[in-house]
Amino acid sequence: MNWETVIGLEVHVQLATKTKIFSAASTSFGAEPNTQACAIDLAMPGTLPALNEQAVHYAIMFGLAINAEIGKISIFERKNYFYPDLPKGYQTTQLEKPIVGRGEVAIQLADGSTKSIRIHHAHLEEDAGKSIHEGDLPHGSSGVDLNRAGTPLIEIVSEPDMRNIEEAVAFAKKLHSIVTSIGICDGKMSQGSMRFDVNVSVRPMGSTTLGTRTETKNLNSYKFMEEAIEKEVERQIDLIEDGGTVKQETRLYNGETKVSKAMRSKEEANDYRYFPCPDLLPVIVSDDTIEKLRRALPELPDARQARFVEQYALSKYDAGILSSDANTANFFESVAANASHPKMAANWTMGELSAALNHADLSITESPVSAELLAGMILRIADNSISGKMAKQVFEAMWQGEGNADEIIEAKGLKQVSDNAALEKMVSDVLEVNPAMVEDFIASDENKRKKKLGGFMGQIMKASRGQANPQQVNQILLQKLNELL
Repeated sequence: MNWETVIGLEVHVQLATKTKIFSAASTSFGAEPNTQACAIDLAMPGTLPALNEQAVHYAIMFGLAINAEIGKISIFERKNYFYPDLPKGYQTTQLEKPIVGRGEVAIQLADGSTKSIRIHHAHLEEDAGKSIHEGDLPHGSSGVDLNRAGTPLIEIVSEPDMRNIEEAVAFAKKLHSIVTSIGICDGKMSQGSMRFDVNVSVRPMGSTTLGTRTETKNLNSYKFMEEAIEKEVERQIDLIEDGGTVKQETRLYNGETKVSKAMRSKEEANDYRYFPCPDLLPVIVSDDTIEKLRRALPELPDARQARFVEQYALSKYDAGILSSDANTANFFESVAANASHPKMAANWTMGELSAALNHADLSITESPVSAELLAGMILRIADNSISGKMAKQVFEAMWQGEGNADEIIEAKGLKQVSDNAALEKMVSDVLEVNPAMVEDFIASDENKRKKKLGGFMGQIMKASRGQANPQQVNQILLQKLNELL
């Protein structure tokens, strides 16, 4: 039997506020455990929450960015459950009246097609703490770090509109692009700033009835999402084809061990005993506030992609890569502005720089090679001071902190030889000391001659220690060989 996969995502986005959603405690990452959780975050007796206005504005900005309905009246509720990293015994969240209603997000697929993924809603809520099961803890014990408790989140809930891994990852990446572009999230998935819960079910191809779904929680990378979906689809199909049934449950996937396992049976809303939070008034948003936030929205990824195509004459594909992340887009535009060669700026940003960053597990904001340094090197390629091959040596030296392009070219003697008279002498010398190669070239047919040019080029580049301008050398070599025919 052929099976169809059905996928929906619940995406937790940590909002980039300086303080928590209901208290003045800091949200900065990396502090010592349990140093940034105040009495309000823990709902200690005698404390009352006070809503962070900036968190509300950030949620509205997301809604506006996806053309969603904005809840002019939204309500906070208590979601009751008991877990070590939730000492309050409940999470303050939204259910019946969320801040963001229905919207949609367009994704672009590898074949160039586009698809619209519907957003059911997005709601504001507080994050829980974090259970820790490793480090200096005694064997068999766990610790709890409550620094994250109370950090403001929006949870973005999609409809089950995705049918394969490619669509799910494209949707996740598009959300990342949107929230980072409008500045409401730093997008650092390794720090938990975006986490994905993946709902997966399968059904016979052609069926319109949804199968029983499972939810795999807390995936913090696209790679882990791909792996978790692939394993879960295979597990469900094997289970059904062997005569079993899929249970609605919550699952965990360990990206290190590549193991997926059941965590608990999937709860329904009534299991959480939701009720309106008695400590928080309804949130009322005026039309003026919505319009003010709409006017203040930064450039969105789709608009930026279209501008890159128009302004820099890039392909839609290249523009899509460079515009998907606000920091990458800013870096590219800075390189292009300083080097005046946008296509070369795009190639180096997407190519050598991106590869080096990935290898070092760094973001573009952490790049040892700044936009100004990269632009300076591109200018030296453009004026034929260095070849593309030499540029890779220069880039590596800049990455290691050895200076700017001009300093490195001078120190390493990498300046390209472009003097025509000097190159003509190099070519003549190589032809003179290789008479057998010249005779073989003359005796060959036209197709073989093209292949034999490489031998001459290799000799000439060796003689120049790689510093001869290859384009000029090729022209001079062809001219001299043709004169011998």
